[in-house]
Amino acid sequence: MKQRDHNEIPFLIGVLGGTITTEDTDRINANSSPTPFGEPSAALQKVDIGQANVAFMARHGLPHAIAPHDINYRANLWTLYEASVSAIVAMYAVGAIRNDLAIGDIVIPDQIVDYTWGREGSFNATLGLKHFDFSEPFSPVVRQHLLSSAKESGHSVHSTATYGCTQGPRLETSAEIERLRRDGCDLVGMTAMPEAALARELNIPFGGICLIVNAAAGRGDGPIRHQEIGLAISQNSANLLDIVGRAARALRDSFR
Repeated sequence: MKQRDHNEIPFLIGVLGGTITTEDTDRINANSSPTPFGEPSAALQKVDIGQANVAFMARHGLPHAIAPHDINYRANLWTLYEASVSAIVAMYAVGAIRNDLAIGDIVIPDQIVDYTWGREGSFNATLGLKHFDFSEPFSPVVRQHLLSSAKESGHSVHSTATYGCTQGPRLETSAEIERLRRDGCDLVGMTAMPEAALARELNIPFGGICLIVNAAAGRGDGPIRHQEIGLAISQNSANLLDIVGRAARALRDSFR
């Protein structure tokens, strides 16, 4: 299979969402289309986020049922690639490791440490072996649009952080979080890899935006409770979606 230029139909921005999603997608029932890598998590949907119409992929499926280690990341990214998206913004619900990060904070990460294993993380069997630079796993262009959109919206964000990506679906032990802290991780989540690497392999600019929904294991006052995570999402996801919508609009306009 020959890799084509994904910008044949520019101006469409892809958005990946999981625990943080949009209301529109909850009302949509559509069959997904198979890819050379199997079925994606869900059908790609055109939804409005703020003033931007985007191509939305629900990484955990609709309804939310696919565990992080079971997501078909290659099929999801290939679906966005086939839609000729010009860039991708990925939304993540994460735990805070760094002391200055609090529940409800929004973070634009700039680095990743990958602790996952066994996930299909390359298209090389189809597109051919390709060693690519991954020094900056998140596109500086997408990051800048996210940062500019946050400033425009008036929402405060943290402009730099390292995302530690763990296997899941279980949450981490306190000792594991301490290891991540020593490794330089500021956040912990389960889905940024191999998403970021697959997007880079397909030459699609990719950026992430994180909402802190809990203190990581051993960093809070007690055990992590799912109802508290849900409350953090319901109270703060509107701010994150506002930034994403503004960034998607700015990214779309930048490709015109």
